[in-house]
Amino acid sequence: MTDVVMTGPTTDVPDLTTSPMHDERVFDVLRREWHTDFVEFIHKDLPRLVLVAILAFILLQLVNFFVRRMRALADSQVANAKRASQLRTMASILRATAYFFVVFFFLLQVLPIFDIDLKPLLASAGVIGLGISLGDTVKIAGLQGTVEDMTLRVTTLRDGDGTLNIIPNSQVATVQNLSRQYSVATLNLSVDSSANPDTVMAALKQLANDVRNDPAFKDVVLADPDILGVDKIAGREVIYPINMRVKANQKDGVLRELRRRIILYFDKAGIPLGNTQPTLILQKDPTQNAQAPTLGS
Repeated sequence: MTDVVMTGPTTDVPDLTTSPMHDERVFDVLRREWHTDFVEFIHKDLPRLVLVAILAFILLQLVNFFVRRMRALADSQVANAKRASQLRTMASILRATAYFFVVFFFLLQVLPIFDIDLKPLLASAGVIGLGISLGDTVKIAGLQGTVEDMTLRVTTLRDGDGTLNIIPNSQVATVQNLSRQYSVATLNLSVDSSANPDTVMAALKQLANDVRNDPAFKDVVLADPDILGVDKIAGREVIYPINMRVKANQKDGVLRELRRRIILYFDKAGIPLGNTQPTLILQKDPTQNAQAPTLGS
């Protein structure tokens, strides 16, 4: 007898991983896990979050109370404008500093509840917090100015012409603080090459020492001036660097006085300063007729 093999349309085996029953089981597991997390948040994290928020609110209200009192006291100082300005400055510094620490404390307590990584935030805040403080003169992200405000997100600088620069802390990789310990006042003096170098260096050393011993600057200049000698020669221009260690952020006044004394002494001694611009000298041929041409000819 011959076996007859029946053929017909192939029926696929159903995929149990995509069956409605399987989807229902997955949804049920997710629902139970979500319910467990929600209950844990309500019983554990929410009370902590509310307590921290209430504490931060109370601290900020206390800060605002003292700030308002200080500003009101400043407004009452009608006859003493300087005292009023000092009080307003202190009020602003107190408010900015207190807000910084309160908000920072609040975030430290809250963000871990939502599994937010604090490392980038702490890194940027650490660079700013360790590098500067309110009132410092700094250079950040290529901008230089006085620190007027700091938050966890931005640092505010006021530069020399009054421009207010707001810099995101995420852009801060390094901080150059110009207000810590001391500064170096550097003057690169250009003198004509016809002047005797020994005479020039002796004069510069004497003038720099005179500035240091001046009663107006004796407490500003911290060390003897350093006259480095001939640093560069460019054509007839010779550069003589002068370095003076001064108190932090106090070099501008010292350099102005040094420049003033150099101009007066060099003019009196006949020592020519350098000329950075090329000079074209025209000499008239004596054999040519000195008569100027007439207009229209």
